[in-house]
Amino acid sequence: EVQFVESGGGLVQSGGSLRLSCAASGFSFDDYAIGWFRQAPGKEREGVSCISSSDGITYYEDSAKGRFTISSDNAKLTVYLQMNSLKPEDTAVYYCAAVPQYGSSCSDIFRVSYAIVDWGKGTLVTVSS
Repeated sequence: EVQFVESGGGLVQSGGSLRLSCAASGFSFDDYAIGWFRQAPGKEREGVSCISSSDGITYYEDSAKGRFTISSDNAKLTVYLQMNSLKPEDTAVYYCAAVPQYGSSCSDIFRVSYAIVDWGKGTLVTVSS
């Protein structure tokens, strides 16, 4: 059974930092695109960043560029999201997910996210102004 457990969220002031963790189980990290998503109150879930498990190449949506850093520890089946310079608009529940990667970019996971069925419970990030 594929499972994801997200952690590391919390309340932080604008400009602060948090490090999120996503612990996966039930599959190996071989040739997977692993992504972080977020869902703000009243909004649809959106992609934030992803990483290719095979070569470590990363991708960031515009909202995350220059502020967030994704990394992975394949031996621990864990993916991290270091978030710096947080803004109130980053307030959301953050989730991770994974799909087999067939293309050259992990960002394909954002195109097929509607079909992902294995989601964790997420971790809440609240950024106060």
